[in-house]
Amino acid sequence: MIVLREVIGTEIRRIRLLQGRTLRDVSAAASVSLGYLSEVERGEKEASSEMLLAICGALGLPLSALLAAAAEDVASLEGAPIVRAA
Repeated sequence: MIVLREVIGTEIRRIRLLQGRTLRDVSAAASVSLGYLSEVERGEKEASSEMLLAICGALGLPLSALLAAAAEDVASLEGAPIVRAA
């Protein structure tokens, strides 16, 4: 079963690590507790749209880029072709 919060959390972690940033750094920049960000990354917490915006802002990433990457991950897990909106 695909759990969207896990897919989004994995994508946030992937981007953070690509940037060479720590949980502490990103949580401080997003004004989110370190524990909460860690739970989001592990897919244990489902972040609100406001929290996702704060995390994306801290990563210097548009929310749309995060959601597009998550959509591609879900399509891959489903074995479905990626469909892009017109």
